[in-house]
Amino acid sequence: MSNIQRHIQNLRNELREHNYNYYVLDNPTISDYEFDVKLKELQGLETKHPEFFDANSPTQRVGGEVTKNFETVVHEYRMYSLDNSYSKEDLQDWETRIKKLVDGDIQYTCELKYDGASISLTYEEGKLVRAVTRGDGFQGDNVTANVKTIKSVPLQLKGDYPSKFDIRGEIVLPFDGFNKMNEERIELGEEPYRNPRNTASGSLKLQDSAEVAKRPLECLLYNLTGTDLGVASQFESLKKARQWGFKVPDVAKLANSIDEVLEFVEYWNIHRHDLPYETDGVVIKVNNLQQQEELGYTAKAPRWAMAYKFKAEQVSTKLNSITYQVGRTGAITPVANLKPVELAGTTVKRASLHNADQIEKLDIRVGDLVFVEKGGEIIPKILGVDLTKRPTNSQPTIYITRCPECATELTRQEGEAQHYCPNYNGCNPQIIGRIQHFISRKAMDIDGLGGETVALLVNEGLINNYSDLYELTKEQVIPLERMAEKSAENLVEGIEASKQIPFERVLFALGIRFVGETVAKKLAKHYKSIDAIATASEEDLVNVDEIGNKIAQSVTAFFKDEKNISILNRLKKFGVQLEMSADQLIGQTNILQGQSIVITGVFESVSRNDLKKFIEDNGGKLSSSISSKTSYIVAGANMGPSKKQKAEKLNIQIINEYQFLQKLN
Repeated sequence: MSNIQRHIQNLRNELREHNYNYYVLDNPTISDYEFDVKLKELQGLETKHPEFFDANSPTQRVGGEVTKNFETVVHEYRMYSLDNSYSKEDLQDWETRIKKLVDGDIQYTCELKYDGASISLTYEEGKLVRAVTRGDGFQGDNVTANVKTIKSVPLQLKGDYPSKFDIRGEIVLPFDGFNKMNEERIELGEEPYRNPRNTASGSLKLQDSAEVAKRPLECLLYNLTGTDLGVASQFESLKKARQWGFKVPDVAKLANSIDEVLEFVEYWNIHRHDLPYETDGVVIKVNNLQQQEELGYTAKAPRWAMAYKFKAEQVSTKLNSITYQVGRTGAITPVANLKPVELAGTTVKRASLHNADQIEKLDIRVGDLVFVEKGGEIIPKILGVDLTKRPTNSQPTIYITRCPECATELTRQEGEAQHYCPNYNGCNPQIIGRIQHFISRKAMDIDGLGGETVALLVNEGLINNYSDLYELTKEQVIPLERMAEKSAENLVEGIEASKQIPFERVLFALGIRFVGETVAKKLAKHYKSIDAIATASEEDLVNVDEIGNKIAQSVTAFFKDEKNISILNRLKKFGVQLEMSADQLIGQTNILQGQSIVITGVFESVSRNDLKKFIEDNGGKLSSSISSKTSYIVAGANMGPSKKQKAEKLNIQIINEYQFLQKLN
């Protein structure tokens, strides 16, 4: 290494350390002036010696890269949502559930829930290689150029970090920085930003990273994700992340009981107002990572974590009117149109009234002064009515009897809260809603086609169901509002590309009532083709893992409708994937058909996720708890004593991973 290269490297290391002291530890050891002098010296050397360029140099934080379109990136590890709780009883119920699934004492890590924009950072050999927004949890936008400008995000790690891992956290905008930005906007005669969270989120999608660099954003990290991370607990992972150079809030605390968790919640419910950032609750996680692995995930959230939301802000405002929306399934949702009111940093104009029962229960009427709250500080809901201020000429609300869109008489099934419009194939919002669901990201993910364009296509008479999409031509869509030639080309190409979407997602895209992502995967794996599902009886369907009577009835009703069969036949003709591909069927058998298997402990030759996949791919049912219906248990090291005791009491066979793999072979 030459003297110049060594000097450049030393300057970079020194500046990284000063940056860490200032932005992460909040403990600067040199003045801003001295820092700037060293940074300018490094910039000058790098300009003279471009052969020593380093994308992760401290000089690269000023931004300047312009991103026109943010690349969509699939998360290597899914970013799950969290289940919410609002009371001690909710937390106790959660604890009861997890204690049934894991052995031994349970310790909890309590952390504050910061209200910002979720981010996933990927590091390889200690260098930041990618920053991706949460998106839908499965995939997000690559915002690496913008995130590199955030001073508290380390570009180069220090210490004994793993060779590759992801770390998740929140991009936040501290109150001081937010207020300063608004003061500057007001001076310039511009509208102030509404709240720090939305401003932080919007900053990540600015096209010019130099503009992002001007914003005082911070990145608070809280979760390591990957394999061979060298940590055994959540609390230890926070400590390690700090050592590697990440800004990890130091308020996290270990708790040995739900009572200790609630002490943490109560303390921060009061003291959160002293923090420099927005917070909306506390996240409680099972501390032991092996126990986390045992607990696993539901379709939407980890079983080992829970968000406790602080009590939401409430305001009162006038109810101006009640209107009714028609969903894609025909469900009618009454909507309260409110006199605009500020609530938790946003202007609230509307709130869902859910159904006729809710309106009757609240005795809510047009003209009432109503109490509004943001449920979980996200979705506005009406809590009640101020009866002392009700107008004397007030009239009770009479729920509509006909569809507000097509005037068809509404129906309401016994035991259901919702009214429905039964005009499945003739009610425009239902038609538009089904097609919008069909093209959505988790379904057919059609590039170049959005919800507004779908509505235009239906209203112009160009399509009437989702199979019509596959006959659209560029010439047909160019005349549409805001549709240029390139946009039309992208739309048609996106529709063509969707023919490669795998069967399980196509099944979800069809919009069969009660068939969400998880149910669609179950049905696709079990039946392998749309024809097999179409001919299955209710009794057959109920025998599939996690398929109940309600779902079975809905599925059979869908395939009895001749219009639906006609649409499916057209989709087949166009080449949409309506059966599992040969690649997907490789390694899939029915060897474990009818067997309910529990896996527990730590394994040597295969990962827990591999074992789960083997069970599912070979027709078995993965169960999280031991019962008389358990066929056998695949146990690794450290199997809990209570699970072992229960297995022996029920006379259930316990085998190791090698014996299980032999069964498959």
